Amino acid sequence: MLVAVYRSSRKQDTYLYLPHPADFSVVPEPLRQSFGQPIEVMVIKVTAERKLARLSATELLQHLQQPGFYLQLPPAQESLLKTELKP
Repeated sequence: MLVAVYRSSRKQDTYLYLPHPADFSVVPEPLRQSFGQPIEVMVIKVTAERKLARLSATELLQHLQQPGFYLQLPPAQESLLKTELKP
């Protein structure tokens, strides 16, 4: 499956994956509003064997089937205060 990857113009390190050619009507309106203007990063061919950084290709393909898109958020960062308070 060909997958289009878009970067958010409003939120750093936030990406939206859609089947190519992209149909943004499957993305809920509140998400489209908060995501901002999508900036195309690349189009990739995804197969079950392909290695991805944050999830398996099988999981991505499942998301692209239902609900029709995948939103990748930046990884959670540990609080610096919690880090400093650890004994």
